[in-house]
Amino acid sequence: MADTSKAEFVHDVFATIARQYDVMNSVLSFNQHKLWRKFAMKKMQIKKGEHCLDVATGTGDWAISMADAVGPTGKVVGIDFCQEMLDIALPKIHQRGLSNVTTLMLGNAMALPFSSDEFNYATIGFALRNVPDLDQVLREMCRVVKPGGLVVSLELSKPSNRIFRTVYYAYFNHVLPFLGRTVVGNDQPYRWLPESLKPFPDRFALAKRFADAGLERVEHYALLGGICALHIGYKPKISA
Repeated sequence: MADTSKAEFVHDVFATIARQYDVMNSVLSFNQHKLWRKFAMKKMQIKKGEHCLDVATGTGDWAISMADAVGPTGKVVGIDFCQEMLDIALPKIHQRGLSNVTTLMLGNAMALPFSSDEFNYATIGFALRNVPDLDQVLREMCRVVKPGGLVVSLELSKPSNRIFRTVYYAYFNHVLPFLGRTVVGNDQPYRWLPESLKPFPDRFALAKRFADAGLERVEHYALLGGICALHIGYKPKISA
């Protein structure tokens, strides 16, 4: 699939499922995605007053978690290419009175509209496998974080245990589309999800892609038997 056609197809997928995204995310992750995000936040150790960027922010849950962490003196910006997803995120932000989520904006993860060295953290949750060029996105995320800042990804991954992987793939390939058809009335988006994971690198290969993007001290963690992986890379500090 060409880069342009993939971007258009993925946009249409998420526009279609935006209203059911949060429910289906819980179904897809066995309701573990909140625990995974909590684990990521613990590893990130965000401090009050820091600035965070959430790339492909979707319905805004990770942006909200970071807004709580940075407090009223901090700043969180969320960017996504799908207005339908942002339309779900905005009421959540307003309901919680999070004035430090200064912007939720339409934008392209491949060409982030921010200055270099602007944020302490750049995160992307369950979206890296959907971008046209993951290496370009990682380079852009690296560019916009400050020296010493973190680039962080939470993403579906490939379980290492063969038996568990077989069971999970059966769920992913057969049960999930059925649930999508039942809940959303359309199984096509949930047939895309397993297809998007097939060419995506496993957590060891993705760690190398983090390093190739200019990040150092790359950490990676397998979550729930490898269904999900957390990757954290540090932008090199400027030598004195």
